[in-house]
Amino acid sequence: MIDKDILQRAQDELREAHDFDPRDPMFGLKRDDMQGNKISRRATLRLLAAGGALTMAHVLPGLKPTSARAAGHGGGTLKAAWGGVSEITTLDPAQIGQVLQFQIASNVYSGLMHINNDLVGEGDLAESWAVSEDGLVYTIKLREGVTFHNGDAFDAEDVLYTFARSSDPEQSRHSRVIANVKSLEKLSDFEVKFTLKQPQASFLTKALERASGRAMTIVSRGAIEKLGLAQYGLTPVGTGAYKVTEHELGGPVVLEKFENYFDPNRPKLDKVIITPVDGTEPLAAAIEAGDVDYIGGNPVPGELVDRFRSNADLSVDIKPAPGFQSIWMNPWHDAMKVTDFNKPLEELKKEPGFMVRLALAKALNRDLFVQQGLFGNGLPAYGTINAAMGFYYDEGLAETSEQAYDPEGAKDLMAAAGYPGGEGFPTLRLQTTPNGRRLGLVVANIYKQVLGITVEVDPKEFSVGIEEFQKMEFDLRLGGSGGDYDPDDGLVDWMQTQSKFNGPTRDKDAMPFGFYSEAESDAAIDKQAFTADPDARRELVQKANKITSDKVACGFLYHPVDILVHNNRVNVPTESRIPGLHDFDRITLS
Repeated sequence: MIDKDILQRAQDELREAHDFDPRDPMFGLKRDDMQGNKISRRATLRLLAAGGALTMAHVLPGLKPTSARAAGHGGGTLKAAWGGVSEITTLDPAQIGQVLQFQIASNVYSGLMHINNDLVGEGDLAESWAVSEDGLVYTIKLREGVTFHNGDAFDAEDVLYTFARSSDPEQSRHSRVIANVKSLEKLSDFEVKFTLKQPQASFLTKALERASGRAMTIVSRGAIEKLGLAQYGLTPVGTGAYKVTEHELGGPVVLEKFENYFDPNRPKLDKVIITPVDGTEPLAAAIEAGDVDYIGGNPVPGELVDRFRSNADLSVDIKPAPGFQSIWMNPWHDAMKVTDFNKPLEELKKEPGFMVRLALAKALNRDLFVQQGLFGNGLPAYGTINAAMGFYYDEGLAETSEQAYDPEGAKDLMAAAGYPGGEGFPTLRLQTTPNGRRLGLVVANIYKQVLGITVEVDPKEFSVGIEEFQKMEFDLRLGGSGGDYDPDDGLVDWMQTQSKFNGPTRDKDAMPFGFYSEAESDAAIDKQAFTADPDARRELVQKANKITSDKVACGFLYHPVDILVHNNRVNVPTESRIPGLHDFDRITLS
């Protein structure tokens, strides 16, 4: 709990400081503030004092902080359920790409760094660190006395093995996260040195962070070699607070307390059972009946929030979350065909396929969607960067983007493309998850009302849907990123030609790129990732965000909020509640 007097003093001090830019809470910090065993108290207070970057209460009415609860006792079993998925296909950090996967992985593995509930990076397996004056060399002292779940001792060799594995795109989906590392050197059994190609603003809080980056989530070489990749993906071995003791495809994941975890005060619970649940009503019925204690998801369906709030036995906690959800449009579909996004925007606007894409984006009444689809639990989106990212957010994009809501303009574009009033336009399939079917119906209804076209909702199990998406076997898809607090997540992972989600398994002869490829935004995204100066980086982030919005990389729809529902015997302290990430190791039961 942050002392209000301390926070007020920090705010007062910052207002008087000659070097403080209220747009950027990290502006003016010295190198010493960004190194040690934790980003400095000064840096932390700056982040906390920049309230606009950390809270959405002013833009999302009804958003409430988690109320203080009495501490529970140690021990016991937490039964959790997650909506939106039917099975957890892998927990190998090199291969995970779905929200629930890294929710679990973050509790099983450790990384060198971890982001805390104040959105500040702190050491995990990194005990301390130092950064060179030029920002290129990170010398990291590793935590000693740490063991893996199988009893193997952790040391620098495990860092080198994880890095080598994660750097190989044949072995890892996340190799680009650490592509800026020029070399990694072992200085001793418990000290390593990363040398970067260019300064990188997000190196500690993205590249080395256990949940968001995944690339440097430390794995056990011995366990991988013994179990094989398939079994390791089901029952991995890490150094985290919990170990996986049971997991079969389609079934729950059982986590048990790791008695030799390096923090003797954690975890509190003896066991956590996490069950994937496909379908809204089964999820609701499970917690209302007391079969589960705790539900999260992709996210908890908004239509259930009021229902849960009216239940005296349940607590509902809503926090702003990063990430974005969109309507993805297959540019290889005849009616939406765009083979070269590099053309100037005014030239693209003359092409029937792009006219249709832009019409589909302009027709999206995002405010109506948030109210009808999400029951007010979300924010309209016009790009990958949302208000939870604070400094990088461009609130003016809602008005300046080519995607700004314009129903008459959308109708004119459809007519110019040869489909006046939707006449002659083919029926489109909108792929969703089973949990997302109702949201898809809201989108379909909007398109019917505004454009006069027919969109059929096609619910697919997540693993099937994402496979078709990556093969480009879809017309439209409702989906996106659970997100991160660093701009890299949405831009690098989704908006670049070479991004990991951009149709990696498509027919490359028929479809030379996936769903989007544009050289100017590619260059801006590359450059921002290696730009340490916050103002310069912000300019590049907003440039890339504007281009991808204007050229309709997808029809940006909404930014989610993170919804947690649990029964009243579950005590969830503030420090275990990072929006978009659930750490079970501090939770207790009454």
